[in-house]
Amino acid sequence: MSIGSEKIESKKVSRFEKAVNSLFDYINGLICECGVTMIFLMSSFRAMFQKPSRYTEVLKHVEFIGNQSLLIIALTSAFTGMAMSFQIYLGFSLVNATNLVGPTVGLGITRELGPVLTGLIVAARAGGAMAARLGTMRVTEQIDALEVMGVNPIQYLVAPRVIAALISMPLLCGFFDFIAMTGSYFLCVQVLGLDEGVFFDKIQLWLNPRDINEGLIKAAVFGLVFAAVCTHKGYNTKGGAKGVGEATNKGVVNSMVLIIAINFVMTNIIRFFDVLLERL
Repeated sequence: MSIGSEKIESKKVSRFEKAVNSLFDYINGLICECGVTMIFLMSSFRAMFQKPSRYTEVLKHVEFIGNQSLLIIALTSAFTGMAMSFQIYLGFSLVNATNLVGPTVGLGITRELGPVLTGLIVAARAGGAMAARLGTMRVTEQIDALEVMGVNPIQYLVAPRVIAALISMPLLCGFFDFIAMTGSYFLCVQVLGLDEGVFFDKIQLWLNPRDINEGLIKAAVFGLVFAAVCTHKGYNTKGGAKGVGEATNKGVVNSMVLIIAINFVMTNIIRFFDVLLERL
């Protein structure tokens, strides 16, 4: 009986060890991937300033990343603002502080939810498309054909997408903030019956332009993150159609994980400098 129980315990331990090892392997791979992607991003930055200029390509990708994401951003932000407002209203009503719902929602949206959700949504929609498009071009040897013709593929294919993501993400984040606060206003004032003047007065009192700028800066960084990760995965795709699917999947997943992790790091860095400036 004791021998059988020992075997069961050893199986449990081995499964636990496998799970832990797989987790550490994923983290180690993600860190290595970050280093390789950073080198790839630096090469795309250098290619941005090479001639001929690709302004038409940049505008085309800005339209794809920004304009074509407006509808899904509007729907997501409106329901996010209303859901967040209702939950905060339920909590603040317990302590008779419902007048603070507006600024609390505003701070949460502009600092955290706005840039993070915008980054996740656009990474899933536009980042996945970037990885799939470049991956298809790689496995069908279209990128090799560009190299044979003397065209720098990174300057022609990657750099415009990175620039477009850098431009589009702060604009989409600002749009997300506006629609989310509009949804919050509709729920709080029109549905829950809060005073409209108090709602806007508290927001103006507690919400600073610095909070909005923080979210816009985060959004720009997240744009660089998902554009670099997804283009790198697509550009280095191997293995035919299966490789395209794997590159798209890994690009989107890694982008989402990095966006959430970088958001935590950036939040703490910004808070540190805010405290430092206040002391000075």
